[in-house]
Amino acid sequence: MTKADLTESDINTYTIDQLNDLTKTDMTRVNQVIVDHLASPVVLINQLSQHIIHSGGKRLRPMLVVLSAKACDYQGDQDALLAAVVEFIHTATLLHDDVVDDSDLRRGQETASSIWGNEAAVLVGDYLYSRAFQMMVKAQSMRMMDLLANATNTIAQGEVLQLLNINDANTSEERYLEVIYGKTACLFEAATQIGAILSSSDEQTEQALKSYGKHLGMAFQLIDDALDYTANPNELGKNVGDDLAEGKPTLPLIYAMQQGDDTQQALIRHAIENGGLNHIDAITQIIHSTGALEYTYQQAISEADLAKRAIKLLPESEHKQALNFLADYSVDRNH
Repeated sequence: MTKADLTESDINTYTIDQLNDLTKTDMTRVNQVIVDHLASPVVLINQLSQHIIHSGGKRLRPMLVVLSAKACDYQGDQDALLAAVVEFIHTATLLHDDVVDDSDLRRGQETASSIWGNEAAVLVGDYLYSRAFQMMVKAQSMRMMDLLANATNTIAQGEVLQLLNINDANTSEERYLEVIYGKTACLFEAATQIGAILSSSDEQTEQALKSYGKHLGMAFQLIDDALDYTANPNELGKNVGDDLAEGKPTLPLIYAMQQGDDTQQALIRHAIENGGLNHIDAITQIIHSTGALEYTYQQAISEADLAKRAIKLLPESEHKQALNFLADYSVDRNH
């Protein structure tokens, strides 16, 4: 397919198989870099990091590095190294998250912390963070180090903000959005900005890809939070209702409280403040009856549209087409 052949209808009929075919060679390079840099003389580090890296993740963040670079006609090979850095940072946050959340399932498998214990999971998460920074140095770009160091710090702040919101039924939509930017969207943002920087794109293009990544990440997390009340547990890869059990006030709960009557508000408030799943069926019904899921999905669709609008200035290519597809896919998925 040539650039001239791409149309809006092509984007609408794009499939995940086409995306995988387009990125197969590049993601093979990324995966090899991941394998090469996971090796450690400490057996437990190898076992635990291999478990989390190869546990069925979408590899979406490293794929965004590759796609954004190729969309800017990047011809080098450092995209694979920096894509692996992004995946290591993401994986480290998952290890720490599962400890904080006391999760026993991740992507349909037992979490590392449930198999090896919290201490091992935290320490191997630290190992992956430090390995990521070693790899950043190897890239020999102060610009990249600055970008990824700031993103890593923002992720940590986002996780702490989320911790502060737990069991707080007064959490506002604004505070919730601040959390999901920090814990999710900022790494998407960094991934796509990396592609522009690698290709020495102009400031306008770099900002466009940065904006695309941010809005894509926001859409992705909004849908994740909606799926916590709608998905099949086998497809979701974790227990449905985990957010409620942990007392996390995500957007479906926040909106349902705003729209519900006094009795509904009191039930949701009690559930957030105390955690647990004692009233999961009643609360799920309230979320549906108040239109909270529709509202959450609409916010996600708006973010995905902003993502696509941000990269309109990019020249037409299969890689731009793939980026547009990912924006749609972020809101049209069941896990």
